[in-house]
Amino acid sequence: MTPPMRGFPDEEFQRRTRSAQHMMENAGLAALLLTTEPEVRYYTGFLTRFWESPTRPWFVVVPLSGDPIAVIPSIGAHLMGQTWVRDIRTWAAPDYDDDGVGLLAETLCACVPDGGRIGLADQMESHARMPLAHLRDLTSRLAKRQIVGDATITRRLRMIKSAAEIDKIRFAADIAGRAFDRVPEIAMPGTSLSQVFRSFQMVCLEEGADWVPYLAGAAEQGGYADVISPASDAPLAAGDVLMLDTGLVWDGYFCDYDRNFSIATPSNDVRSAHARLVEATQAALDMAKPGVLISDLFHAMDAIVNPERTAMDAGRLGHGLGLQLTEWPSIIPTDHTVLEPGMVLTLEPSVQVREGKIMVHEENIVIQAEGAALLSPAQGPDIRVI
Repeated sequence: MTPPMRGFPDEEFQRRTRSAQHMMENAGLAALLLTTEPEVRYYTGFLTRFWESPTRPWFVVVPLSGDPIAVIPSIGAHLMGQTWVRDIRTWAAPDYDDDGVGLLAETLCACVPDGGRIGLADQMESHARMPLAHLRDLTSRLAKRQIVGDATITRRLRMIKSAAEIDKIRFAADIAGRAFDRVPEIAMPGTSLSQVFRSFQMVCLEEGADWVPYLAGAAEQGGYADVISPASDAPLAAGDVLMLDTGLVWDGYFCDYDRNFSIATPSNDVRSAHARLVEATQAALDMAKPGVLISDLFHAMDAIVNPERTAMDAGRLGHGLGLQLTEWPSIIPTDHTVLEPGMVLTLEPSVQVREGKIMVHEENIVIQAEGAALLSPAQGPDIRVI
């Protein structure tokens, strides 16, 4: 597959910003305050791994009209200057006395009239990335201006991906697909699970991933107990079910799906469980189209993997995907979000193989006008055998 263009044309960011400003006007907001990596990147294209450092805060202000304003540590000025943002205000960070709060307050006061409302993301999957003391200081400096919730504006915009965003996710998924095809090169009886994890990340990088921030999995006899534990040094053995779940990144966009492997001949229970998982995924894929509810996808999968309607430990059977490994919405029975073209989701049913042992299968899909399409390479009902 030919790699998509890295980054986006300025027009993409302009469209996102103007859409947000239209929604801000309807919600009575005079500005948006962005403090987290995906929010900042969504409106500016500012892509750096420097966010791993907790020392420096980063801010972007989206005013009701005009272009975004970056209020950032001076170390980021050159990189931000390569984006479409032209108004870049900096301070020398870290500053133990005023770590950007004064400059941010000055910027907001210039954009927002007295009595104006500043939207800050405050719902599930959001957080304010600044010290609480600084947030309180900022609030006091804003005088009659008020910080309120952002009316989920950015979350709603991010939920619908552009064609260019979808291309990046598809390309990331294709990289992971090639890496999964190479698992027999790195996993065999006697190889420790921890070594498989290390080797798989290297394979992902060899196949073209920019980095592999997420890798989970398990390997146990006849299924596994959970899918989030770190890898142990236990060697793979005949009868193990090996599962690898990767969230690799290409140009800032994630894929997120898994593959199961049987070490030597699988048991009938394992074969059956894997086939049911693929059947459940296909059922949700077949019904996923504009107008269908997220909860409908849950019930379609749950009816196959959990026909007795017992309690499901997984909590959800999939989620949104894009700038982050997991995004809004969650595929749960109480989420009634309506599917729209451009939504990218994971389908992630789990099934109990026997007491204390489960299996999980995950695919990435995109909602299109006529239905849904796989972004991850299709997996058949037969479990892969090593």
